[in-house]
Amino acid sequence: MILVSRHLYRSSGSFGPSRHEPVLVAEVLEALAPARGGWFVDATVGGGGHAARLLEASPDVSLIAVDRDASALERARERLSAAAGRVQFVHAPFSALETIVPAELHGRIAGILADLGVSSDQIEDRERGFSFLHDGPLDMRMDAGTQKTSAAVLLARASEDEISEWLAEYGEERFARRIAHALVEARRRGPLLRTSQLAAIVERCVPRGRQHLHPATRTFQALRIAVNRELDEIEALLRSAPRLLAPGGRLAVISFHSLEDRRVKQAFRNECRSGQFVERHRAGLRPADGEVQRNARARSARLRVLERVEAA
Repeated sequence: MILVSRHLYRSSGSFGPSRHEPVLVAEVLEALAPARGGWFVDATVGGGGHAARLLEASPDVSLIAVDRDASALERARERLSAAAGRVQFVHAPFSALETIVPAELHGRIAGILADLGVSSDQIEDRERGFSFLHDGPLDMRMDAGTQKTSAAVLLARASEDEISEWLAEYGEERFARRIAHALVEARRRGPLLRTSQLAAIVERCVPRGRQHLHPATRTFQALRIAVNRELDEIEALLRSAPRLLAPGGRLAVISFHSLEDRRVKQAFRNECRSGQFVERHRAGLRPADGEVQRNARARSARLRVLERVEAA
């Protein structure tokens, strides 16, 4: 039994079952091969969909289930209750993976999964402020208990240049400067506190019809990334996770947009240069057409897999 991290999550609340449908489940199971047993880490356990399948694959699987979102971790706890004796639940960002995994398990982990997407549970909870489709507080924090800066606070404090840079870099937004100027002008008339306010301002700045996206899609993505420092989190994960793997252990990362995937691809290429790792499926794996038809949110997913081959 591992030592429980000081970040172990405790809650007496109930958040109801997860509505999130995990993506690329069959591909993840093939990549991580949990039937062989051992210690696994789900670094973004979310509603527990992938984790449940990993645990079902073998009674010899033990799992460290990690999530930055306390409500997601509670849903996972409820979903995985039948296997509770084989699961440790840890409330922490995945950038802390090296400290979450006890020292005695470093170099002994059979598989690590990180699904970098925002879950349906988060998007559809209007109080979280992730979606432009529902009016709610302009929040976007993954962990409101420890993060002080919401999207509303970020927009209130940032300069026009900073906002424009976030939109251009994190959202790859063509109209970044125009949107940033409009946001600064709007906040002079009053604080930006609601998702509907932000969406309405962006809609006036961005022409419709681009790639069938809602005009606010890229802006909401950019602010969410900025609020949660998501790219810094990913880079920290990619630095530490390979070192935790046992020989033959695998790291599987699911990304959903080019900013994430470029970082995963480059990090895996760098690890392979050492001769201690190989990348499986160098182009990455995409969902089959049938999965995309069932779950539209799968359409942009890409799975990349890194395997440690260094001799013990």
